[in-house]
Amino acid sequence: MSPPTTDALDDDPRAEAVALAYSAGDAAPRVVAKGRGLIAREIIERAREAGVYVHESPEMIALLMQVDLDERIPPQLYVVIAELLAWLYRMEQDAGDSG
Repeated sequence: MSPPTTDALDDDPRAEAVALAYSAGDAAPRVVAKGRGLIAREIIERAREAGVYVHESPEMIALLMQVDLDERIPPQLYVVIAELLAWLYRMEQDAGDSG
C-alpha cells in the first residue's frame, strides 16, 4: 500500500503522522514528531525530502500517537518496530547491492 499523497492529506484534517528516531546504542526508538492535518503533511513531506521511508499503518500510528514527544516507544511496541526497522534495513541493503 502506498503512503497517502499530500493532496489526500490536505483533504483530510484527521490524517495523522508520527516520526521516530533511533540511533545505535539507544534503548528504543523515540517519538520525535507527531501531529494531525497540516502538521502530519509537513512531517511526511520533510521525511520524503530527507529520503526517509514513509510507512503507512493506521494501527501503528494510533498506538504511537499515544506516546509523548521525545519519549521512547513502550516495550509493547518493541517487536513490531524492530521488525519494521529490520525490513527497512534489508530494503536499503538490497537497493545498495543493485545500485
